[in-house]
Amino acid sequence: MTLKTSDLTFKVRLKNQIHNSIMRNAVIMAQERIGANRQKMVDELGNWEEWRDHAKQIRNHVLANLDAYLYQLSEKVIENGGKVFFAETAEEATNYIRQVALAKNAKKIVKSKSMVTEEIGMNHCLEAEGIKVIETDLGEYILQLADDKPSHIVVPAIHKDRYQIRKVLHEKLGYQGTENPEEMTLFIREKIRADFLEADIGISGCNFAVAETGSICLVTNEGNLRLTTTVPKTHIAVMGMERIAPTFKEVDVLITMLARSAVGAKLTGYNTWLTGPRLSGETDGPEEFHLVIVDNGRSKILASEFKEVLRCIRCGACLNTCPAYRQIGGHGYGSIYPGPIGSVISPLLGGYKEFKHLPYACSLCSGCNSVCPVKIPLSQLILKHREHMTQTGMTPTLERFSILGFNFANSHPNLWRIGVNLGAKVTSKFIKNGKAPIQIGALAEWTKARNLPQPEGESFRSWFNRHSKQNVK
Repeated sequence: MTLKTSDLTFKVRLKNQIHNSIMRNAVIMAQERIGANRQKMVDELGNWEEWRDHAKQIRNHVLANLDAYLYQLSEKVIENGGKVFFAETAEEATNYIRQVALAKNAKKIVKSKSMVTEEIGMNHCLEAEGIKVIETDLGEYILQLADDKPSHIVVPAIHKDRYQIRKVLHEKLGYQGTENPEEMTLFIREKIRADFLEADIGISGCNFAVAETGSICLVTNEGNLRLTTTVPKTHIAVMGMERIAPTFKEVDVLITMLARSAVGAKLTGYNTWLTGPRLSGETDGPEEFHLVIVDNGRSKILASEFKEVLRCIRCGACLNTCPAYRQIGGHGYGSIYPGPIGSVISPLLGGYKEFKHLPYACSLCSGCNSVCPVKIPLSQLILKHREHMTQTGMTPTLERFSILGFNFANSHPNLWRIGVNLGAKVTSKFIKNGKAPIQIGALAEWTKARNLPQPEGESFRSWFNRHSKQNVK
């Protein structure tokens, strides 16, 4: 499955990431910095909850009328001289892009940052044909050199510090400079500039597509995207089918929410609007434009109890506030979609077989709910995943039998009372210095990081009844 970023087991990934001090320090600093900047922008805008409600209504309206807006969008793109391809699966999307590249006899492709192209595994498909694909986003470019995967939706190389980045540049490109960020950025810019001029095709994502005009909106903090989409003769934009806004008026609201939620800014550095290929008499832009609209499971999500997750505008705010993400980083999730949004959407797109552990990478603190600019109830959707896995028997056998036993005892008061009183006495004999003599399952995992409370040999009800009688006297 193309969503996967690791073949390691969930527990091994967690262990690796928890001991990765560089990643954890970088994530902590980023969360605190972005969080503080975001709050300033929220306070400055004012009426934040009203803005959130409005953004939610826009996204709900689009999802409720998605078929009509997709039809309108495709008609407008064609009317503007572009080509549209609807891909039901990741394979259909990559095959279409591959066919366009082969038809153009493409040897080099420049690509701006795009989560959906990561989702469908586009780079691997093109590279298998001998086509060189160059990431032009600064973070993505560094990760490509390091043969690494993104760990954040907005800040892909958040897990690396400047010293690691300098080492990558030195080993891969012979960089001899310092670890100064500006110096390394200048070095990369000089390296990559020729690639824009030599590329046969430019590929981008799509933050929002405007159904009314057939335009696509691209939001970035670097100028690489404008070179990617205008210098090569062919531009291919790839978008998830839900990323539509009816008109520019709605996009204005969504961009306002996106920039503030993602990086704590009023606007990102570049807001680019593209409408079809270059027209006769125009000097800038590609000669050919393709829009690939990807389903890849989204239709099923739309028809399910998880449909609210499709409101997501990929701002990454939920990652920036998540305590679990703070500890394990993006790579701990093993999916290109990490954090709370990844815990919801990865099992839906990639299946429970690959991502059944992600709904449990969450404390259900609901912090993600409070920062989501389109009010997705992420913690409730994560809980729905847990309920579904329990009901369909996907949870461990021992866990299922333990819950059945608990429910049976809990529904029989006399049995419950006997069990609680007996359990209090037994555990007081066995638990010593916060440890149990039998270390298995969840008990073993719990005591690796903390001690068990020392039982006093008496149940709470027994203690309460005894003290109540004493107080009456």
